[in-house]
Amino acid sequence: MASVHSRFNMPQAEMTARIIKAMHNPYVTMIGHLTGRLLLAREGYALDIEAIIAEAMHLGVIIELNANPHRLDLDWRHLRAAHAQGLLTSINPDAHSPDGLRDVTYGVGIARKGGVTAEQVLNTRGLQDIQDWLAQRRRTRLHS
Repeated sequence: MASVHSRFNMPQAEMTARIIKAMHNPYVTMIGHLTGRLLLAREGYALDIEAIIAEAMHLGVIIELNANPHRLDLDWRHLRAAHAQGLLTSINPDAHSPDGLRDVTYGVGIARKGGVTAEQVLNTRGLQDIQDWLAQRRRTRLHS
């Protein structure tokens, strides 16, 4: 998983290129909290979200739906547009303690609001299906 944790004030083109470059690393399977927003505390950084989603779909990179109630990132409107194009996501709690695992409920609510189906969420699948998906992706990315 790759996520931005510094230099939030980069110009839009630079931040977009930074994230796309990270997605091209064959070991990156998922982009976490795409916009970096913290609700009521920090706006998301400037991004060309459509370009990032298009590249993620091209590369087979998952865009996380961060379910932490302080993030709820990716916004449901972007989820709706991305999933209409076939984007795969994962609903992650961003838990820093066992109690934080409960935050998945908030992510499910945002996913539903965005019209995301269970089939479009990697971590709704069984363990073997997830392992198979990851193995296939690894073979594809590391040998291309």
